[in-house]
Amino acid sequence: MAAKEFIVAIELGSSKVTGIAGQKNLDGSIQVLAVVKEDSSSFIRKGVVYNIDKTAQCLTSIIKKLETQLKTEITQVYVGVGGQSIRSVRNVVAKDLPSETIVTQDMVIELMDANRNMTYQDQEILDAAVQEYKVGTQLQLDPVGIQATHLEGNFLNILERKSFYKNLNKCFETAGINVAEMYLAPLALADSVLTEVEKRSGCALVDLGADTTTVSVFSKNILRHLAVIPLGSNNITKDIATLQMEEADAERMKLKYASAYTDNNDIDNDMKYAIDLERQIESRKFIEIVEGRLEEIIENVWYQIPSEYYDKLLGGIILTGGGSNLKNIEKAFANHTHVEKIRLAKFVTQTIVSNNELIKAHDGTMNTVLGLLAKGDINCAGNAVDPNGDLFGTQKPATPVTPIDRKPRQATETDPGVIRTQREKDQADEEIRRKKEEEDRAKAEAEAKRKEEEERIRKENSPLNKFWKGIKQFGKSIVEEE
Repeated sequence: MAAKEFIVAIELGSSKVTGIAGQKNLDGSIQVLAVVKEDSSSFIRKGVVYNIDKTAQCLTSIIKKLETQLKTEITQVYVGVGGQSIRSVRNVVAKDLPSETIVTQDMVIELMDANRNMTYQDQEILDAAVQEYKVGTQLQLDPVGIQATHLEGNFLNILERKSFYKNLNKCFETAGINVAEMYLAPLALADSVLTEVEKRSGCALVDLGADTTTVSVFSKNILRHLAVIPLGSNNITKDIATLQMEEADAERMKLKYASAYTDNNDIDNDMKYAIDLERQIESRKFIEIVEGRLEEIIENVWYQIPSEYYDKLLGGIILTGGGSNLKNIEKAFANHTHVEKIRLAKFVTQTIVSNNELIKAHDGTMNTVLGLLAKGDINCAGNAVDPNGDLFGTQKPATPVTPIDRKPRQATETDPGVIRTQREKDQADEEIRRKKEEEDRAKAEAEAKRKEEEERIRKENSPLNKFWKGIKQFGKSIVEEE
């Protein structure tokens, strides 16, 4: 039977593109209805789209397979945005105020607008996380209603290369897939695997992916830093492959033998690992290669954590993603970072109901797409699929539509983690252009009236006009006397 209501989310990863559909139940749980995965290694690298046409074809294929399972058309999808080019930059916007001024919401919005209007070379501001406001010498999360002569807004701007952002939007446009909402993937993941206590007390979330490792630092429930390192578990596989073997064999050996940490006393110098029926390699050499690359990844992770938070990670380090399945990964992180509190987040905190093996594996690989699914709140279901129709026919690009219950958001109206799509930006720019035209028209009309009035007054006060008025008045007085 065709499903009438569901949410669809898509994650574009370096190794796989994942599409998932699910329903939200009244008790808060999520029922997964369909899951589709396709290889993306030939057109997505380091989490970034490099081949628009191949990505669009993959997206179209995933949507069709989901529709086949759901027996229902998909009208729109939620999309996660991540990848190597994403980084965070701090910015401060200040405003001097007259004495005895009470800070208003309009003043706060003015600071937010000024921050959003910041320009970075070849970079697009995806999101702006408010850190705090400085009112005088005091830091406040909400400065409205406080008297001050100086107001500062501290922001964390999340940036991405403009070309990558445009490529991502172009893929969905080419595939004819409407985007209900774009969401910053690391924040969707954080909301699904971190506890409120961890976010409040301070923690670092490390998502160990195939080609990238994403580091998100939280403190007092606020995102303080975000960085993507261009190193992942595939780098370990490639290093193992340097021992003269195919990458497929290297991946198999990594999954079977690799450990993030091995005590030197436990290494048997005589032990060898089998590559195939004919070849073997020394276990010590294998261990050194794996631990060497992992040590580099951990050092880069620690380098990305701002120094002022080194002693403030009371919530510890939380590891997730496919790379977190490496044996003794917690021990390796503890040894190199000296943070004792290390936790593995193998699954999301939401209650998920599913019989799908990918979901039931609880191996951290589905956490991000499940987090995106949890963020969805707009029905993505369309009409029932005609079983006799050309389900796998060529899909014509759909006309983008804005959900009925949502107007195009302004830059200051988005929720934390929500990224305006190119369509929303274009609509917002069009709205700004229209308002400016109306303002210019009103100014022109006011100016024309002002000039008309000045001309009338000038004519009334001219000597000739005064002369004729005098004659008329003289004639009128004579008539009145007669």
